[in-house]
Amino acid sequence: MSKSVLDMSVSLDGYIADPDDFLGGENGELLHEWFEAGGPATEFEQEWQAAGAVLTGRRTAELMDHWGGDHGGQPIIVVSHRPPGPAARWGYPLVTYVNGIEDAVALAKEKAGDRDVQVRGAGVARSALAAGVLDEVQVHQIPVLLGRGRRLFEELPALVGLEVVRVIDTPQATHIRYRVCR
Repeated sequence: MSKSVLDMSVSLDGYIADPDDFLGGENGELLHEWFEAGGPATEFEQEWQAAGAVLTGRRTAELMDHWGGDHGGQPIIVVSHRPPGPAARWGYPLVTYVNGIEDAVALAKEKAGDRDVQVRGAGVARSALAAGVLDEVQVHQIPVLLGRGRRLFEELPALVGLEVVRVIDTPQATHIRYRVCR
């Protein structure tokens, strides 16, 4: 059965980007340098490639230019109450816009089949948690304090219980996967 899995790199103080939407630091990649460091990066890359669909919010989709319309051949489901822009509407056949988080998760899981759905973006993750449709959270906690910026979990409508599924600790990051308790 398909699971929806948020997968994000985050600073120790909970930020996923600086105030200008860079991923930490002037070069914009500080929160992703762990991936270049080797170690468990291969395992995570295999998980991402094995996923059956990507679920994201409009903001993240547009910041990433919808991954050029192709996220490794996986369908890209974008949650938005507005219609897609021209590139997503006519140039990216794997991109589908859906109004409403529950419908978007259901469509992403349908397209994923028995494979996982990669959840990308803080806003869609918060919406999925609030709606009770996010199954797992995987964070790559980077040993840095950004001090300001965009938080992964700014506000949630209620307490969310998590159960640790896996922890991989490296000097570059602590990788923690949680199951969302319902």
